[in-house]
Amino acid sequence: MEFPKDFTAREKTLLGDRFEELYTYATAQPARGVTVNTLRCTPDWFAAHTDFAAEPSKFCRTAFTTAADFRPGRHPWHHAGLLYAQEPSASAPAALLDVRPGMRVADLCAAPGGKTSQLAAALQGQGLLLANEFVAARAEILRQNLERMGVTNAVITNEDTASLAKALPGQFDRVLVDAPCSGEGMFRKEAVAAAQHSDALVAHCAELGAEILENAAALLAPGGVLVYSTCTFAPAEDEAQIAAFLARHPEFTLCDLSGCGFGRPGEENRAPAGFAAGCCRRIWPADGGEGHFMAKLQKAADAEAPSPPKVKPPKAVKPPAEWLEFARAYFPALASRPLAGTGEWLLLPAPGSEGLNIAKLRIVRGGVLAGSVLKKRFQPAHALFMAYGADCTNREELTLADPRTAAWLRGEEIDAATAQNGWCAVLVDGFPLGGGKVSGGRIKNHYPKGLRNLQ
Repeated sequence: MEFPKDFTAREKTLLGDRFEELYTYATAQPARGVTVNTLRCTPDWFAAHTDFAAEPSKFCRTAFTTAADFRPGRHPWHHAGLLYAQEPSASAPAALLDVRPGMRVADLCAAPGGKTSQLAAALQGQGLLLANEFVAARAEILRQNLERMGVTNAVITNEDTASLAKALPGQFDRVLVDAPCSGEGMFRKEAVAAAQHSDALVAHCAELGAEILENAAALLAPGGVLVYSTCTFAPAEDEAQIAAFLARHPEFTLCDLSGCGFGRPGEENRAPAGFAAGCCRRIWPADGGEGHFMAKLQKAADAEAPSPPKVKPPKAVKPPAEWLEFARAYFPALASRPLAGTGEWLLLPAPGSEGLNIAKLRIVRGGVLAGSVLKKRFQPAHALFMAYGADCTNREELTLADPRTAAWLRGEEIDAATAQNGWCAVLVDGFPLGGGKVSGGRIKNHYPKGLRNLQ
């Protein structure tokens, strides 16, 4: 691999004889992998039942490495939200955040959603996840991925982090900043990363990362934990960034990541003297990943706690009779849930979001889209089946080996074997693949056209 000349000169100056060692890739090709969605199953279940080669990753207990030629995007388990295609070392930062059910968690740079889905899985449907993405098109990809993964307690926003910090000061127990960066760890995977690399880009990304860190600090509650990560090696975006942040924020302490079980310590000569760089963590090409930097920071329990803005309770939507009839028949546990309206659609709001000051933020999705009333009948949304399909009272049970599974993902009608007339959830190995409508022993396919395996 030929690196950009300016990058090589900088790194050889910093590393000396260690340059060749650390920048020799551990694998001939970029590592491929998947991260298991523990909202769906455990890593042990996945390992015992998978029909493709997958080895546990050292970077995260829910991550696995796969063969270089494996394309998970067409696998039924991908469609069912059982897994997320993710380079194994990319799974490390979210796991370091120590998220537990019931917490409020914010992911400030969330698209496309791999790390976000890990945070959602750690919450196990309890607590609240704020998933933010500044670029609108990427925020839509984030929404699609979280919907596929069956996440029910996420509020997805399309905002700058300053607006979030102003609206939600001190509201989160955990914050993840996977910062936009110069992408030096992506040189092998993405030719554009090497082509566009420059000192100016590094400086711009460092400035942007510092701004996001400031807003992340404001969002974090006293005693809360912040993880900052990049996929670059640049000192200005890594050790020096964290050193400068700590100099501005004496209420934060740097947590020691030396016991995480992977990677190597941060580098002393990439930050000002006196900074405990060894507490940070680096993943070099020689360590089996493409390249990552991580730092974990904790806010003092006695730090000043801002008063949260007063929030008007959201206006509840009166449940239409059509929804109640549908829910009682197919999803009885949802019939008593409060509803919100978003245009012609009905939404099951993310539990806990009613207490957040989000009314003036750009919300992409604030819960699970339930469906809409059309011609005095309720038309369920795909998201409803992806989130709650396993609880549907009428289900068509498929397996990986069943030829109807591939037919369903192509958008074809299939024979009904276990489902009765009416709406039904279609599942593979017990995991949702959307919904359809049964009539005369056949299931009309309602799997969205844009998601189908058409080849």
